[in-house]
Amino acid sequence: MTSTSSTEKSPVVVASERPAAWLPVTALGVTLLLWASAFVAIRHLGHDVTPGALSLGRLLVGSVALSFLLLRGRRARLTRNEVLLLLLCGIAWFGIYNIALNDSERRIDAATAAMLVQIGPIVVALLAAVFLGERLTPWLLGGIAVAFAGVVVIGLAMRGHGGSDVSGVLLALLAAVTYAVGVVSQKVLLRRLSGLEVVCYACWIGVVVCLPWSGDLVGVVRHGSGADLAWIAYLGTFPTALAFSLWAYALRHTDAGKQAITTFLVPGITAVLAWVLLDEVPPALAFAGGLLCIFGVLLTRRKPRAVSTVRV
Repeated sequence: MTSTSSTEKSPVVVASERPAAWLPVTALGVTLLLWASAFVAIRHLGHDVTPGALSLGRLLVGSVALSFLLLRGRRARLTRNEVLLLLLCGIAWFGIYNIALNDSERRIDAATAAMLVQIGPIVVALLAAVFLGERLTPWLLGGIAVAFAGVVVIGLAMRGHGGSDVSGVLLALLAAVTYAVGVVSQKVLLRRLSGLEVVCYACWIGVVVCLPWSGDLVGVVRHGSGADLAWIAYLGTFPTALAFSLWAYALRHTDAGKQAITTFLVPGITAVLAWVLLDEVPPALAFAGGLLCIFGVLLTRRKPRAVSTVRV
């Protein structure tokens, strides 16, 4: 009797925990689109707003929006390990990553920066294998190689003629590593905490990291144009508050390594958005690189064949 009733109840529990398959995929697609749009906005603001002020303004707007939503939802009591992981995620991904990326794009062209940052998903896959026990399947490794090759092709196709300095390259690499650390720590936090909680707390931690640039942000608010302030508000509301929440939701239902590889699509989406919004027509080689990225991501989503066993 007891074993029968528990067996009957188990499918109900599983069904309630797993959403429809299209929901995480849709959330991830919207996230990638919003993050790609952020590159266009950062490129526009980089001439007038310092990297620290841009990061602080964006994170402040995002933190306030997320806090408003969190007040209406559930909040769990944090353990000591969760506090440490939140500090790691907030400092690395929301603080250092934003400042490093913004500063990098002022020193090297955007295509080169995007190409270097795409080292991050590879680091995520390796860290997830070591710390989360995720498998490095042949399909995953092959997809990483193909997708990264696509990013290299896009970078070569769209690279500017101004050259790149060493500090800009190092800042982009720092952004890639801190992004990877943030994703892996977030994956662990999502085992018990909601995505909204993790993103909101980490975003506020990022605000604290960026406080030394508060004077620069005050100057932007006082003397900046209305368009610049509107772009900062957009970055905080959509690519930060909304996109990071959707990313966390999708990450709860997939492997960190596989999901991180999907960001290889961002440079291609960025090129299309720049074409539509800024009238910057990408070269044909960039489209070829985009197709390689898509093919590589599709390879990482393939599952290895199950080994059949014969019972005697």
